[in-house]
Amino acid sequence: MARAKKGFSRSDRIADQIQRELAELLRKGLKDPRAGWITITSVEVTRDYSHAKIFYTVMDEKTREVTQEALDHAAGYLRSELGRALQIFTTPQLHFVYDESIERGIHMTRLINQLSEESAERQSQPEQDKPEGGDEA
Repeated sequence: MARAKKGFSRSDRIADQIQRELAELLRKGLKDPRAGWITITSVEVTRDYSHAKIFYTVMDEKTREVTQEALDHAAGYLRSELGRALQIFTTPQLHFVYDESIERGIHMTRLINQLSEESAERQSQPEQDKPEGGDEA
């Protein structure tokens, strides 16, 4: 009889652990003033655990480039701190990538809202093209 698959693979569990640890490190341990309000949205780890893509967002869009520089500068420190916290043989190299999915979602929501408002306006306007029935002869 075949064994049932577990819900998460080991790499998924490690990615979740990295996300939690990095969020805590960014909140407590990173003293760089360039790194403001950073939110780690997801983490992807390669199968051999040698690399991890860290997807993040920032509260202020204007600080995006400066935050990227700060994270790239702190990657070595964050990796060494992760190595102390995680119980894995190899601590992955960290690659920080700005996550644009939230911005795309907000943009799509605005477009949908705009279309629904336009549709509601069209439905509320009296229709002038309808013939009034009854006196056709």
